[in-house]
Amino acid sequence: MKKKLSLLLKNLSIKSFLILVLAGAVNAFGITLFLAPVSLLDSGISGTSMLLDSLTPEYLTLSVFLIILNVPLFLYGLKKQGATFTVYAIFSVLMYSLFAIIYTSIPCFKSFLEATIPSSPFAGTDLLLCALFGGVISGIGSGIAIRGGGAMDGIEVMAVIFAKRLGMTVGTFVMMYNIILYIICGIITESWQLPLYSIISYTANLKTIDFIVEGLDRAKSAMIITSKPNEVCAELSEVFGSGITTIEARGYYSQSNKTVVYIVLNRFQIGRMKAVVNKNDPFAYISISDVADVYSAKNK
Repeated sequence: MKKKLSLLLKNLSIKSFLILVLAGAVNAFGITLFLAPVSLLDSGISGTSMLLDSLTPEYLTLSVFLIILNVPLFLYGLKKQGATFTVYAIFSVLMYSLFAIIYTSIPCFKSFLEATIPSSPFAGTDLLLCALFGGVISGIGSGIAIRGGGAMDGIEVMAVIFAKRLGMTVGTFVMMYNIILYIICGIITESWQLPLYSIISYTANLKTIDFIVEGLDRAKSAMIITSKPNEVCAELSEVFGSGITTIEARGYYSQSNKTVVYIVLNRFQIGRMKAVVNKNDPFAYISISDVADVYSAKNK
């Protein structure tokens, strides 16, 4: 037990905790000051907490439901996700909950939230602005949390645990959960306007998370199958100055010796790369894929 605790403490870092504090502050800003004031819902467990907050007594706040619903899910997924992730994820939710309390207690914001017609301190009662900016800002917070090694919502942990048992993918599980959440919201409020705007917010949130986690300029990986590896690699190395990996292979149909050349570039270099390969081997086969992240152990 002591050995496991010692290993866990070794893996935790002050830098990650500071990043997660920022993530909680940003996420809560988008949720409490753009979405919640006009009754729009976030997605996942956060959205569920917002819905329950609107249906229960005042002392059962968004912050309370965030902790009650998220923490057990993270603990339940401890075995699959690992202790380090679980600690960071729970800390992220605690920061989200803390800043939600702080923002809603600030007098200049509180007056907007308690007005006869509640409105966002920044976007008023414009549902489209609230949905877009709430989704983008909370997406930035969630993206920062993922970058810091944690998570802002337990829905994906829930999906990892239950999706396979239900015969669906993790992505499908999350989507179905949110669809059901928005349908329930529509039934309870007797209006489909809020769920539809919530879907806009959800979409903006997802796109923003992608940008934060994967970067605005996603890298591209190219696998080049060529019979002239020396010529191709020599010019690629000269033109781009990047690392290249070669793998010896054999064509199944022709039974001829081939070489697979693997290189990672940015999207602006792809056209030039194709020209270089075509110049040296017009019969080469090129496969290009998106790369979500590029990591080098030497930079750790």
